[in-house]
Amino acid sequence: MTIKSMTEYETINYKTFLDIFSPLPEIGEILEESESVEEAREKLFEFCKELEWKIRMGRMKFKNEVDRWLSLKAIEVFLNIISKDNERLAGFSTLKYLWKAYKGDEEALKEIGEGFIEEFKHLFLAMSGKADYSLGFLGERLLEEGAKFVDFSEIKGREAGIARSNFLDKVYEIMREYISRYPSGLDKRIILKRKKNREILEEFFGITDEEWFNYKWQFKNVLRGLKGVKILRELREETNFKISDEDLEIIEKAVKNGIPFGITPYYLHLFDFENPYVEDLAVRRQVIPPEWYVEKMIEHKEDRNIAFDFMGEHDTSPIDLVTRRYVTIAIIKPYESCPQICVYCQRNWMVQDFSEKAFPGWEKVEKALDWFAEHDSMIEILITGGDPFSLSDKAIEKMLNRISEMNHVVGVRFGTRTIVTAPMRITDELAELLGSFEKSVMISTHVENCYEITPEVKEAVKKLRTNNIYVYNQHVFHRYVSRRFENVALRIALKKVGIIPYYTFYPKGKMEHKDYLVPIARLAQEVKEEARLLPGSFRTDEPIFNVPRMGKNHLRAWQDRELIAIKPNGSRVYLMHPWEKGIYPTKLYTYEDVPIKDYLDSLKEIGENIEEYKTIWYYY
Repeated sequence: MTIKSMTEYETINYKTFLDIFSPLPEIGEILEESESVEEAREKLFEFCKELEWKIRMGRMKFKNEVDRWLSLKAIEVFLNIISKDNERLAGFSTLKYLWKAYKGDEEALKEIGEGFIEEFKHLFLAMSGKADYSLGFLGERLLEEGAKFVDFSEIKGREAGIARSNFLDKVYEIMREYISRYPSGLDKRIILKRKKNREILEEFFGITDEEWFNYKWQFKNVLRGLKGVKILRELREETNFKISDEDLEIIEKAVKNGIPFGITPYYLHLFDFENPYVEDLAVRRQVIPPEWYVEKMIEHKEDRNIAFDFMGEHDTSPIDLVTRRYVTIAIIKPYESCPQICVYCQRNWMVQDFSEKAFPGWEKVEKALDWFAEHDSMIEILITGGDPFSLSDKAIEKMLNRISEMNHVVGVRFGTRTIVTAPMRITDELAELLGSFEKSVMISTHVENCYEITPEVKEAVKKLRTNNIYVYNQHVFHRYVSRRFENVALRIALKKVGIIPYYTFYPKGKMEHKDYLVPIARLAQEVKEEARLLPGSFRTDEPIFNVPRMGKNHLRAWQDRELIAIKPNGSRVYLMHPWEKGIYPTKLYTYEDVPIKDYLDSLKEIGENIEEYKTIWYYY
């Protein structure tokens, strides 16, 4: 799954470009008649206002009121795009490309890609009321399969109740079909497969079950460095474990260039040994980096701590190991690595190889804790990293004892992925230690796919919940876990093991993570068209975009972002409104998104039917 670069786009055929104006030929006529961009801007503004008034006066016919709503929203978006002030904020003029391309300018046509064409094709369809959005992405299939939409103005009472229930059952049949594409690690078939994998690895390492289920053995035997590459090669040669030459070469290139890499033996046993890159694709892509990522990390080997610090933590750290973006909570990072290195990690700029060197020393940790003691605004402390559960129980207890002396601190949150990568780390002793702490304690983790949910994860969560410690999930909605209903399958699996959905993060727009990015529109689409079909208690996660230096920005509401431009390659440019808006003066943040067309192409590469995503264009 790859994203194209500008040089990979073919020159757009002039006729193909002109075709996008067929729903609203008036726009094309204005562009053709206008002798300048400014003349076109004024005339297009007048046209949009006339079109809007025509709709509001009821002079346009729509199949459904939903299409009317979308038409008005699309007009607003188009006005945003042709706005002079938004051009200043975006740093370029989308209208200029439209105007020049319509007049047959070869340079403009050469720059414009298919993503640009598709964006305006769908925008003009929406403005004209011809998008057919009201049918929904399931509407056509439901009609084909004989489902009857219920009109409560025609039937009432029990008859209506039965008809509605029958219709919803049909919707669930389709929903269940999607969900069944994503097996859970709790499925009997998968449990048996992994039991065999574990036995193969135990024989390979020459260990017993007792050692396997000991987190200290898991930590000691993390596959890292050239030794880790050697083990992967030997596993491929001596067992039924399969991994591509390409992946082995990329991993080797990474470790030879000092790029942190690590897989716990436990997480390795989640791989499909005999049929790789199908059901386990998401699991493998968590830890095996793509070539682009490795190349970018090498390119910025000397300045990665600045180049990859997307969130600007260098600018939001009042003292070493502390990051503060909010009024009443801040982060302390007492360990700068993890037993397993996730490719999509936002802190890849600071994460080291998994070793004792990743601990900064008690002097620094204690100074950081002193900072929290001196700031009574800190009612919660997030202990993260790296992964703080890489530390010993004694080290964790020492930090908690210091925090217990801070009367203003109400709660402590641990950010850890060991629940997923080495669930045996959650021992009875650790769970009891956390449960005995007098202040509120919670844990946030990253479960990315239902394939990661296993009986071992369930047991770890059970130990914590028995000690009144609740576990919350912060899902990073990256490309390899973003297919239709994939996150729904995850939410159901989380519910089965007692993990509470908390946040769904848009992946950070970091250049080295190009192959993991998704359009904001896809996350908005998932929330509206997939998550909404679940009970409310299953979909408690909030969709989030992290604004550099500012923090979490909600994506659920229109007032949190504005679409202000479309770049020639089809990238949307958004103006993100930080959480501070309305509280005190703040600055908005401009973000260039991933082209929707490129994202859909990448889904097509792995066998997805992109027709199933056709409404994505209408999430602005």
